[in-house]
Parts: sequence; C-alpha cells; structure tokens
Amino acid sequence: MKISLCTISFRHHLVSLEDIAMWAAANDFQGIELWGVHARNLVHQPHRNADWLAGLGLSVPMLSDYLPLEGDAEALRRKTVDLCRLACNWRAGKLRTFAGSRGSRDTPADVRRLIAARLREISAIAADFGLSMLAETHPDTLADTCASTLDLVAEVDHPAFRLNFDTLHVWEGGDDPVAAHAALRPYVSHYHLKNVRSRADLAVFAPANVYAAAGSRDGLTPLFEGEVDYAPFFDELVGDPQVEASLEWFGNDCFNVLRKDRLAIKRLTGRHDALPRPAAFPYVQNQSVARRI
Repeated sequence: MKISLCTISFRHHLVSLEDIAMWAAANDFQGIELWGVHARNLVHQPHRNADWLAGLGLSVPMLSDYLPLEGDAEALRRKTVDLCRLACNWRAGKLRTFAGSRGSRDTPADVRRLIAARLREISAIAADFGLSMLAETHPDTLADTCASTLDLVAEVDHPAFRLNFDTLHVWEGGDDPVAAHAALRPYVSHYHLKNVRSRADLAVFAPANVYAAAGSRDGLTPLFEGEVDYAPFFDELVGDPQVEASLEWFGNDCFNVLRKDRLAIKRLTGRHDALPRPAAFPYVQNQSVARRI
C-alpha cells in the first residue's frame, strides 16, 4: 500500500512544496497528491518537478481538480487538456474530478445523460495522454451512493473512467464502506482517507466551510478516532502493493495529525518499523501550523 498526503491540507498554510516534500519523505509517505490549483501555480517553478520529487523517494499519484462538466463543452475540453499536460509533467497517472454538482436523486435524467457523456469525453481525452479520469464518491454528485456509482460506471462506459473511493463519503451516503468497496473495487484506482466525530458533524466538509480560511474545523478527527471504523476497511487493502491512498486532512495541526495517522496505518497493516525522523528538518509539533526550528 502506498500512502500520500494531499497539498490541499495546506491550503491555508504558509508552507512551501519543498517543505512539505521533505517532511513527507522523512515521515514515510510515498507520494504527494497535488491539488489542481497548486499544480498550476507551480508551472513557473520548473526546478520543482517529478525528477526532484523522485530524488526524495516521492511521486505524484494524482492531480485533484474540479472539471466543469455542466458548463461550456469547449471550455471543459481545454481545461481537461491543460490538466492532462500538468499531470504528465508530474508523471501522475490519475486525475480526480466530481460527477456533477447535484445528488443522484436530484439530478434529472437528461442532466445525468449529459454528465455521463461529458465524463466519457474527458476520459477519452485523459486516455490519449495515458491517464485515468477518476470520479470521487461524494455527496451532491452522481457518485453519492454505491448503486448510483455503479450505474454511472456503466453509463460512462469508458476504460479510462475510474473511481476515487472516499471511504467517509461512502459511509455518509448510507452505504457500508466494506460492502460498497466489494462492489466498486473493480473500478477503484485511488482512495481518500479521512474521518469525522459523528454524523452530526458532517457539515464541516461542506465546501463553503472547509475551503474557507475562517471555517469551522470542529468535528474533524484523526483517521482512527472518528465514527467510521477503518480497521475492517484496511483489512480489505492489506497486502496489495497496488493500492494507492491519500490522507485527506482538512483540520489544523497538519504535520502532527498526518504523522500520527501515517504511523497508525503502519501499525494496523503490520509494519512495525519505526518512522524515520528528519535530522535536518525538525518541526515543532504542538503548533497549529508547524514551523522549522
């Protein structure tokens, strides 16, 4: 199993990609999932690239972005091509987007057909670049339940169309994550891992809150301290070296929580070797925003 961290975790932090990468390498992460806006803003730093990350033992498994499926068709094609080129520059094999902006029950049949057709088109564009296009299991999209997600895979009907299995959001949609994973696994190419204190706290992930610098972070928990029981879910993944997953943390104290979760995953998956500690890049771990000493 390969575990990455997400640069979206640092969306409100004054931390460079260099700092994040050095910390990730020192704390046993294998990759860095780049948020689309971060990838675009790194274009003018050509010295920060896939070769540089490889020198640290890291890769970029996926670029995560938001493609406008219901907007202008030509604008969608242009943005998809641009994102594919960015992914190739980072040698990322996957792109993440969302299957529309309304839940499956609230999406009219004609709009659903349009979204499926657009997903098929951008999956074909991604395939031309040697990439996969992943739709994330997520509320307020056509991938909000296991049943609707399976239907969507059949409707898109393209080999480059795959899924990013967000375990918490599958649970949020009312499905048992282990059972849903058994049904969806043939189409899953990546996993997002996060947790929440209770169902009553799920509003913390609402875009208007979670992307706001002043938004509430109350209810966010480390991976193994929340309502979703990850132990049986990890039982399904242990031993598969092809599994790629990202810890998606939206709260404060990023370095401390991510390190704690990474260590907990190692323990759960039977890897008991101690985490390497950075000798030349220590951080203060009791600050909401880690800083160098």
